[in-house]
Amino acid sequence: DADIRVVIPMYKKIKDSKTDKSKLVFEGDVRLAWRNQYIGIWETELNGVTYYFIDNEYYFNRDMMYGNFDDGERFAFFGKAVVELMSAVGFFPDIMHANDWQSALAVIYLKRKYSHISEFSDIKVLFTIHNIEYQGKYDPAILGDVFELAEWDRGVVEYNKCINLLKGAVVCADKVSTVSERYSHEILTEYYSCGLHHILRDCKDKLSGITNGIDIGYYNPASDPDIVCNFDKNKMSGKKQNKEELIKICSFDCSVETPVIAMVSRLAAHKGFDLVKRVLGDLISNNDVCFALLGTGDSDLEDFFVQMQNMFPGKVSVHLEFNKKLSKLFYAGADMFLMPSKSEPCGLSQMIASRYGTVPIVRETGGLYDTIKAYNEYTGAGNGFSFANYNAHEMLSVIEYALLIYRDKTKWKNLVRNVMSVDFSWNNSAAKYADLYESML
Repeated sequence: DADIRVVIPMYKKIKDSKTDKSKLVFEGDVRLAWRNQYIGIWETELNGVTYYFIDNEYYFNRDMMYGNFDDGERFAFFGKAVVELMSAVGFFPDIMHANDWQSALAVIYLKRKYSHISEFSDIKVLFTIHNIEYQGKYDPAILGDVFELAEWDRGVVEYNKCINLLKGAVVCADKVSTVSERYSHEILTEYYSCGLHHILRDCKDKLSGITNGIDIGYYNPASDPDIVCNFDKNKMSGKKQNKEELIKICSFDCSVETPVIAMVSRLAAHKGFDLVKRVLGDLISNNDVCFALLGTGDSDLEDFFVQMQNMFPGKVSVHLEFNKKLSKLFYAGADMFLMPSKSEPCGLSQMIASRYGTVPIVRETGGLYDTIKAYNEYTGAGNGFSFANYNAHEMLSVIEYALLIYRDKTKWKNLVRNVMSVDFSWNNSAAKYADLYESML
């Protein structure tokens, strides 16, 4: 059995909800360049996993976890604290698994500053990239002052005339992974790499992809308290009641037989909204279909969808909010779930929709390609609909094909059963991670 320990900053939200079960196991200082900063290490256990929370109110007692002006310094402190924690609690792991640029400095410090010390010298590092868009870029002038890196470290972290922490972690790590297999190939190309393809190609022998899972206990139509009526793939009547409730909430002017397409998403360009903008009017005008959107984001996109709602009352319904409970009803009540992303490292929504028997329509990119296989009406195989090119009319023709299949009740029923039968739990992913860890040792 693996001894797994998780280290995270004690963010304000965690501190506010902290139970009495966690205990303070260490207090001291972390030295970072010319600064000497307090560290408290709190420990708790959940489901057999030990969690350590790094406490420093100056850096972490804030409403926003990321997006602060001094994120570079905050996560430099965190990176140093992670490595120092090993000595403080007397736990030197076989493998340190770090995620994203916010923990990149833990990788860089371990390999560049601590690897000559015997306790640290054998620790292997896996670094996971969740979205290559976010790289942790900073002015080279703060190399020593903020990041406590020396001139001989400059070549490790510098890229395109700036400090790039993600690049530094990729170079220093023993293995690098992404959150889907397809994405690990995509980021070797200029189109997807956000400028890092040269580095990733140099490191491609240590690159692999493992698709994320979802919490199938939380997203479970058979027991979900947030939906109107529970159901499962063998007893689907409850799905209809959720659809009736969704129709009511969206003020749709349609019967329960009319197909409903839903989107639950951050309103951002790379989520494929420019494609939706291009053809939504045609889709609604030329087909018997309703469209429901839940999410917030870019104001021009928000304005566009409100305009569409005004243009097609009773057919288009827009909810500009982040609402977890309402999202469950969208997943459970809709017939189809649209996810036409330009890039999608993994994507969770298509898996969540599948759990609730809502058929995904996706673009073949990243984790969407890995998790959704196109329906074949002749063999009955497949668990959704997909299109390859980033093209609005290609998307539209696939949506209209899905609407055609929807009218064939037998085919649709079998497709929904396929969709609900795929195992998107963490079990598969966890086994792959275990294999990857083994291979590193």
